[in-house]
Amino acid sequence: MKRFFLAFLIAGTCTSATMAQSAQYQDAMVKQTADLDSAGTFTPEGLQQKSNTFERIADAEKVQWLPYYYAAYMQVMQALTQKDKSQTDALADKAEANLDKADALSPKNSEIACVRSLVATARLTVDPMTRGMKYGMEAAAQLEAAKALNPENPRVYMLQGQSLLFTPEQFGGSKSKAKTTFELALEKFAAFKPESNIAPHWGEGYTRKLLEASQK
Repeated sequence: MKRFFLAFLIAGTCTSATMAQSAQYQDAMVKQTADLDSAGTFTPEGLQQKSNTFERIADAEKVQWLPYYYAAYMQVMQALTQKDKSQTDALADKAEANLDKADALSPKNSEIACVRSLVATARLTVDPMTRGMKYGMEAAAQLEAAKALNPENPRVYMLQGQSLLFTPEQFGGSKSKAKTTFELALEKFAAFKPESNIAPHWGEGYTRKLLEASQK
């Protein structure tokens, strides 16, 4: 009887600890994902702080794919927005390593494929003349994979539209096609329901800005 009571007590203690850890993880993630689209996040300091925080959460949890995913997203945004292109590949490497960890925990994930497309785009920006074909094709392939995995993911269409908008016409770009793709993305955003309050939900505001740019 004593042995049974001891086992019950240990199981209850472990369950309580797990619940507390889960609640702590949830609270931390809600706080960090609430302002992903804000201007304050998209500064060099804001992106660095976010990427560091998500990596700390990921290292503490180890079994959750979202912290690795968000750390990678912040790192690739750093790579894409900074002016010093000598740092781009190193940031892309960090993002890719975190995406590999996220992918191991959540394989065949449309959201992860979307961020992989951004990693390829970041590498392309280092030297578009020599890297354009390789990484342009890789970025496009990742978006096609993301669409196949989840045709309702609005970020797929946002990123495809962005590519059409910023690619010169002689290489397949088109403002009119970009406009149509952004409009589709906004339709998808309107219908999209994230799996939870910490699941990926970024991009709608940026899509609206890109739509305006496509109409000029």
